[in-house]
Amino acid sequence: MLPKDKLQAILRRHDMLSAKLNEVQDGETIVQLSREISELDPVVAQIKQLESTQEELIGVEAMLKEPALDSEMKELAETERAEALERIELLEKTIQIALLPKDAADEKGAILEVRAGTGGDEAAIFAGDLFRMYARFADLNGWKLEVISESAGTMGGYKEIIAQIDGRGVFAKMKFESGVHRVQRVPNTETQGRIHTSAATVAVLPEAAEVDFEILDSDLRIETMRAQGSGGQHVNKTESAIRITHIPTGMAILVQEERSQHKNRAKAMSTLRSRLYDIQRQKLDNERAADRKSQVGSGDRSERIRTYNFPQGRVSDHRINLTLYKAEEIIAGNALHEMIDALITSHQAELLAQET
Repeated sequence: MLPKDKLQAILRRHDMLSAKLNEVQDGETIVQLSREISELDPVVAQIKQLESTQEELIGVEAMLKEPALDSEMKELAETERAEALERIELLEKTIQIALLPKDAADEKGAILEVRAGTGGDEAAIFAGDLFRMYARFADLNGWKLEVISESAGTMGGYKEIIAQIDGRGVFAKMKFESGVHRVQRVPNTETQGRIHTSAATVAVLPEAAEVDFEILDSDLRIETMRAQGSGGQHVNKTESAIRITHIPTGMAILVQEERSQHKNRAKAMSTLRSRLYDIQRQKLDNERAADRKSQVGSGDRSERIRTYNFPQGRVSDHRINLTLYKAEEIIAGNALHEMIDALITSHQAELLAQET
């Protein structure tokens, strides 16, 4: 059972924030208050529904204690009591999940990095399939996806592709995709009909804002150069490509997608900031989780997390032992939400177990 004082404290805070919102004039404060109120609104509605159902249960139980209650009314009251208990249990669990500690990065956008792994040309083709899967998933969620850099495979797909995804709650849904993805299928180039196994790695980094931490100008080496690869007449005529190296870590980001040097620099800084922020987050996560097993969403990308087996039409996520026989729908991005929702539910169950 949820502690009543904790629920009352949430209701009081919601009332206080609402009253304060009516008093303030400052635009920035109004935005901050409105955001917190909107986050609390669903929980407050559930708490009020829980209290109403609990009162309803008290009334039904009082009725059942009446000695003059006839059998027909007693049967009806017993049914109402069972329904009320079921609603209370569901509401309490929903509120518990809503009150779980939030990842500070959950509401952020994300930097998506997909790279071909073992498997040669087929791995690059698979990396392309994965990227299109995420692009479709982003579109279905109303997010904006913009490619930062790409390196095409010789037979299609990508050796590497990096994109920025903007929208509310992007990282909360996408963070469970980080890891090694494996595919088992007969490639188009295979003449003997043999099944090949190849892999691609996916990294999802929370998009870091300027306020998250400071990057010193003295720690950066910024170089301009002529763009390489496709680009028509523009190629090699202007030095629009940008490479930014973070000297303390040796991390280097090259962006040449835009014709504007200014835009390439902005994209390179955004990617660099997100990678450094991810390193910082993982360091904190590792310190906090040093004495317990790695959990879903820990950012450990060294293990195989999912297998896409096309001959059998199945996709298996090895972290939660879930297999869905929807390989084509998932790789198309239309059923990816089923896999992600299951991962989120599993993660919430782990957090709830830690709370008890």
